[in-house]
Amino acid sequence: MTDWLQRTELLIGADGLNNLKRANVLVVGMGGVGSFAAEFLCRAGIGQMTIVDGDRVDPSNKNRQIVALNSTVDIHKADVMAARMHDINPDMQLTVIKEFLTPDLMMELVTTKFDWVLDCIDSLQPKLYFLGAAATNGVKVASSMGAGGRVDPQKVRIAPIFETDCCRFAYKIRKGLRRKGFANANIIAVYSEELVNRESLQLTDGSNFKRSYYGTISYLPALFGLNLASVVIRDIIK
Repeated sequence: MTDWLQRTELLIGADGLNNLKRANVLVVGMGGVGSFAAEFLCRAGIGQMTIVDGDRVDPSNKNRQIVALNSTVDIHKADVMAARMHDINPDMQLTVIKEFLTPDLMMELVTTKFDWVLDCIDSLQPKLYFLGAAATNGVKVASSMGAGGRVDPQKVRIAPIFETDCCRFAYKIRKGLRRKGFANANIIAVYSEELVNRESLQLTDGSNFKRSYYGTISYLPALFGLNLASVVIRDIIK
């Protein structure tokens, strides 16, 4: 046992810790949700991880993303995250993919070599392709719904995607999954029952499949990431 994981082993035991060390997890999206999810997994002792993000740090990311600092602006988010995690656990086997995933690449990447895959994509169509790939290939998947436009941490919930409520983004995901033939897909969702603040909506030029976004507060995306990580960790150690 390495000293830095001593307190983790005290809580979950040697078997639980060894299960984490043997686990292999994929996290797609290193933004406000995914960056925190990846770090919480790393700090728990996950032995193998693949992180994916084709974006670079923008100054507007600093209000909510763990990768975003003045010193990291315009650097690939995946590179910043990889450096952080190697600084936490140099023994972790880490694969870094610095590109936006196409549907074909998702089908190739999302396989049962991973114990879990985490969907931290914030655009609807790429998210549906990713969840469809996980469902097709029989991979355990947990997915983040929208954290934007909300401020209440007590409204965040974990549930199967088809049992979610009050989240318009989750409704669109459910509708899209049914349309693609995945009405029985076993997908765990992290979502909020707080009604979104529609006055915080901002329209975009539609690039990268993103037509709009909501304002965000610092802690809500991190809480979504924490819950995603907890789904994976609690399943692996049991």
